[in-house]
Amino acid sequence: MLFPAPLRLCARICFPALLREIRPFGRVAINFLIEHQCPQCGGPIVLEETDRLFTCEFCRVRSFLVQRGSFQYVFADKAPGGQELLFFPYWRFKGMFFACTPAGVKHKFMDLSYQAVETNRLPVSVGLRSQALKLRFVTPKTEGRFLPPSVSLTQVMEMFDQRFSSGLPKPIVHQTHIGESLSLIYAPFYLDGKLHDAVLNRPVPGISKDEAEALFVDAGKPRKHIQFLPTLCPSCGWDLTGKRDSLVLQCRNCDTAWQGGKSGLQQIPFAHLPLDAEPLVFMPFWRVRAEVSDLALDTYADLVKVANLPRAVQQGWDKIGFRFWAPAFKVRPQTFIRLLTSITLAQPKEEPEKRLPKGSIHPVNLPITEAIESLKINLATFMKPRRRVLSLLPEVDIRAKSFMLVYVPFVEKHHDLVHPVFQAAINKNQLRLSNNL
Repeated sequence: MLFPAPLRLCARICFPALLREIRPFGRVAINFLIEHQCPQCGGPIVLEETDRLFTCEFCRVRSFLVQRGSFQYVFADKAPGGQELLFFPYWRFKGMFFACTPAGVKHKFMDLSYQAVETNRLPVSVGLRSQALKLRFVTPKTEGRFLPPSVSLTQVMEMFDQRFSSGLPKPIVHQTHIGESLSLIYAPFYLDGKLHDAVLNRPVPGISKDEAEALFVDAGKPRKHIQFLPTLCPSCGWDLTGKRDSLVLQCRNCDTAWQGGKSGLQQIPFAHLPLDAEPLVFMPFWRVRAEVSDLALDTYADLVKVANLPRAVQQGWDKIGFRFWAPAFKVRPQTFIRLLTSITLAQPKEEPEKRLPKGSIHPVNLPITEAIESLKINLATFMKPRRRVLSLLPEVDIRAKSFMLVYVPFVEKHHDLVHPVFQAAINKNQLRLSNNL
């Protein structure tokens, strides 16, 4: 609902908090809210789906949430009268889909859920419940019985991909997902003569008592658990810094960077590019050295030929190594593609400084695995001619050999972040809304 300009101005002055909750249709936040307990003191906390670093309001201890596989959630509602809950699983995917077609690279943002146990008796998806209701992490202490998924995530993703790719030009020579969030959401039910929806507290039509009891027989106890790490530098013991959605934390004391892994915090290589301008915001990019089969793409001279750039190959360019570049932060698909291409074609020549930059640092919220997933898409955006892409891309094999996190400086303008040398710009409003991606 949109209000006349005078009323909007009055509301902005008198009721700023209320105005923030009044948003045009289609621009609402699509992140989960998750209820949990502080691992240090047990105090209640509420996390957004993208939160990885948080500070407890009670004990003030900071913790880092590490993802192992896909997260699993349950709705926070309880069954009346102490009824035992049965949790029915749904696969949920949120992320960017890219496809290489004869008309170029097509893309779309998707946020979909689907049954992880095939049945026509229960809703096919969770709908808007995940945005309307708070969730909790599944832990070994979660009470109730959990149906194990019988429909694989691969099957569900194939269905999602077919839904998007059905209207695209054929043939599709390559497709991939970038920045995806994969999770299992368990919807609660209980048996009281009939199977009841524990959110609405009403019977589920079309399911007999025998069918409902059979579901309880197949269900078992949860095994998933999550891990919280202390935010202390493993090298020097100093406090690590980062934003709420940071996947990489920095230590300003010993100039190191750390990301969560199977065995705790792991150090990663990083650097930053210098730029003599003010004010600066350092945006994170993954720089990847890769081996490309069936294609000479080892040096900057090779890039000029493969991309058919309008310049003559200069002496010494065959000594400059080629690297793929990819954003390490979430942004809209069309902007992701634009930055992917522009920074890779620019091939920053200056040697990066292997220390943390002084200034504002944007958080890393796309891991290195996503940069590796984007390598073929990256190649498809600059390879010329187009017919060569269609013939070569299905067969080419790109293997990452090494990587580095590089903070690239952008000059902050009124509406955009701009890099004057690479001719790249990022809209600041897009970055503010990227938390929903």
